[in-house]
Amino acid sequence: MAKSRPKHLNLFQIKLPVPGVVSILHRISGIGLFLMLPFLLFLLQASLQSPDSYIHFRAWMSFVLVKLVLLGLLWAFLHHFCAGIRYLFLDVHVGTELATARASSFAVLGVSLVLTVVFGVWLW
Repeated sequence: MAKSRPKHLNLFQIKLPVPGVVSILHRISGIGLFLMLPFLLFLLQASLQSPDSYIHFRAWMSFVLVKLVLLGLLWAFLHHFCAGIRYLFLDVHVGTELATARASSFAVLGVSLVLTVVFGVWLW
């Protein structure tokens, strides 16, 4: 007997496996990095243009909201980087078994969060 399929999908009740969560976060982090690229380029320009613009850059960096945005971008970059390495291994058929895929997903989440904390302390 076939299972009855749901008539509607409630995305808040669906429990995704960890590789699915990593995949969605990889996409979200890539979109976030792309959308925040003008802000990052503005900060880069402000830090390199002249000594006066560097002082202006330091003033921008003293705001807590800017630091929080940069912390979020730091996590997005590190997660996107770690998940990208995981997907490169999956593309060459390394770690495609279920247990290994789950373990590498947990590793991506853990490593990206630990590196975010380490670099975030240095940033703050």
